[in-house]
Order: sequence, then structure tokens, then C-alpha cells
Amino acid sequence: MSRIAIASIAALLMVGHASAAEPINLRDMGSFHVGGRLVEISGKPVKEVVFTPGGVPAKVDPNGTYQVEQMYVQYFLPANEKGAYPLLMWHGGGLTGVTYETTPDGREGWLNYFLRKGWPVYNSDAVERGRAGWAQYPDIFKSEPVFLTTANPFERFRIGDGPNSYDPDPAKRKLLPGNQFPVEGYENFVKQSVPRWTTTDDATIAAYIAEIDRVGPSVILFHSQAGSFGFKVAQARPDKVKALIAIEPAGLGDPAKADVLKNIPTLIIYGDYIAQDSRWPKIRANGVAFADAIKAAGGSVDIVDLPQAGIKGNSHMVMMDKNNLEVAALIQKWLEGKGLTK
Repeated sequence: MSRIAIASIAALLMVGHASAAEPINLRDMGSFHVGGRLVEISGKPVKEVVFTPGGVPAKVDPNGTYQVEQMYVQYFLPANEKGAYPLLMWHGGGLTGVTYETTPDGREGWLNYFLRKGWPVYNSDAVERGRAGWAQYPDIFKSEPVFLTTANPFERFRIGDGPNSYDPDPAKRKLLPGNQFPVEGYENFVKQSVPRWTTTDDATIAAYIAEIDRVGPSVILFHSQAGSFGFKVAQARPDKVKALIAIEPAGLGDPAKADVLKNIPTLIIYGDYIAQDSRWPKIRANGVAFADAIKAAGGSVDIVDLPQAGIKGNSHMVMMDKNNLEVAALIQKWLEGKGLTK
């Protein structure tokens, strides 16, 4: 990896709003694809395709070898590193690495926050998301993609007050009392949504393992669906994972291998309104049970329920909420307490 000095990128990485924030100084930035495999497809008819209106038709033979199931990673390396290890950011279901970038209402996201704290940050679009690319289905991805309506995240991510709380008219939407999600930017959040598959978990885990094999010992911060990816990758590469930060994990690792995580300090964070939700009490209970299994094996797991810590109103999208930097500061303090900063 090159160590190009990047003297001035203020226009690229300043906070979205005009502010007095200091520029972020990097020694390098870039991207790469990692993981994936080659797949052979045969028995398909040759098609004639006009790629550009008014263009000359071209014959396209869909039979042959395809590169699939790779992952896209973008990295930012601060000039003054203070994190002892790189920080890998893994997004949740139906989303991409945009999750950690500028918030839907234009505030600073966690990517910038942790860069300012001196962490080398690697932000990814997982298999079948964003710049990672898609593959044919059902030939390669063994199911159809799942798409979300504009109402679905509002009602399911503990932004609105449950079913039927969304309305096309923003003035008629029923918010949870005191909710911290920036509802004025909700339409921008919906624009981040991308198709997701339910049959690509193994490929995603393989790509994340390839990422940590390439980057080396790292801290992993992961959200929602990526709960199972973060814990399972740590179980596959326990020597390379120095800490786990699970933000409302919707999936978990293998309980039979909980002891493999005993030497990896783990932080699990849950937001607000969980008790009144139809799904999240069970999801949280599963997470606590998994944490208990790690602790029973001699491991260290800290569970933080934000309301009990005095941080109230958080939706499922904690990193986008109006108090996102307060939660980020809690994570930073935990990392410092575990001796993971220089």
C-alpha cells in the first residue's frame, strides 16, 4: 500500500454543512475489491443488444466465466494515526458503506469522526451491494432480491411508532416520542436503500475474511445484519480481530464456538424503544444470551443499553441519529479503555 502524502483534502472530507471543523489530513486513501470467485454459466441463448439508443446492435453471448461475490473496500489513512489497529466498518442489510458517511441530514458521520480520532478506517460495500456489484439470479444468487418500500424502514427501524406510522406526507408521520433519527432527511435515507439477497451470507463472510486477511489485525465495527458476519469472521480469524463493536446486531456467531471469542474484547450497543417493539426484545435477548456464552467461556463483553446510559431516543440507525457523535464518543472511550489507541 502506497504512502502518498495528501496535504489538502478539506473540500472532500469536511463536514457536509459549512462549519469550523478542522480539515481531515490523510497520508493515503484509496480502494480495492477483495474476495469473490469465478463461475461458469452455460446453456443460455445468445442475445442481440443495442447498448446505446441509435447504436449498432451487438451480439452478447451470456455463456462463459463470470467474476462474482467480490466486495468493495474504501480506505482512509490519517496522517496522525492514533488507533492501534485499522477500524473496519461493516453495514447492515439492504444498505452500503454510505451508512457511516455523511448523515441523511448532512451532519458528520462515524467515518469522519473516527478519522478525526486517528483511526485508519476501511469502509465497505459488502457482497451484492453498491460498488461490489451483482450477479445473475437464480443462476448464481439463489433467490430473488428483496426490495424495501419507503415505509418499511420508518416502521421497522424504530423511527416511527410501529405499523402504519408512515405517511407520504411528512407532517402526518407518527414518530416515536423523542426519537433522534433526523426525519427531515428521511427521504435521503431511503435513497441509500439497495436490493439485498437472503442467500449470499456464506459469500459475504468469505469476502470479509479476505478483507481482514489483507488488511491484517483490526477492530471491527458492524451493524444489524452484519452481526452474524462480524462474530463469525472473528470466530474464523480470532488472531486477527482485536475488538468487536456490535451496533444492534440482528445476527450472531456460532454459539458452539463462543469460547473462540474469549480473548476479543466486545462491545454491544442497543438503542431506545426496544421494549415496545414487536421484534427487538427477542433480537436483544438472543444477543445477550450469546454475550453470556462468551463470558461463560472467560471472555469480556460489555453491553450498553443507551437509554440506561443516559443517551435517549436512538433508532436502529444509531450512527445516523442526531446524537450519533455522542454514541461515537462512548465507543471511542471504550476503545481507549481497552488499550486500543496509541
